[in-house]
Amino acid sequence: MNTRLIISLLCAGALAFACGPRSHSEAPPVALASVIPVSSKPAVERPRRLSTGRAEVKLTSHLKVDVRTSEVRFALNVRNIGGKHAELDFQNGQTHDFVVVDSTGRAVWQWSRGRIFTQMVQNKQLGAGDSLQLDESVTRQAIPPGKYTAIATLNSSNYPTEQRVDFVIP
Repeated sequence: MNTRLIISLLCAGALAFACGPRSHSEAPPVALASVIPVSSKPAVERPRRLSTGRAEVKLTSHLKVDVRTSEVRFALNVRNIGGKHAELDFQNGQTHDFVVVDSTGRAVWQWSRGRIFTQMVQNKQLGAGDSLQLDESVTRQAIPPGKYTAIATLNSSNYPTEQRVDFVIP
């Protein structure tokens, strides 16, 4: 066999391997450290503030549950009431979640269950006075009649939010 051909093929293969895509597990430790959340404990029903000079970021959130004849709708509204824009950081494609729990704390329904989310770091800009509306719904047949608590979470690594609302399905 021709030695020049073999050497050329080996060089092309090495170059293709060196320039090929890498998985997230092969990323250097410095890149992984930048996506680790500052705090894993979510804030519960209180505005988050970040002082930056004169203006500050201040977020409030509100959860609304609307029980209709054919479905139950959930709406989480996150509003920036501070004087500076907020950049919400998310570690993957799941920006939020809604969970319905019964009186014993057992999850009856969860919006994210069975879904697949991208594994890409992302962010959303929320200007001063702007709001972010996250809406989801479920059919009434998925949740039997009873008393429940809806839990909505904003999965932001720098401004995590959790809201709870009790509701009844007749």
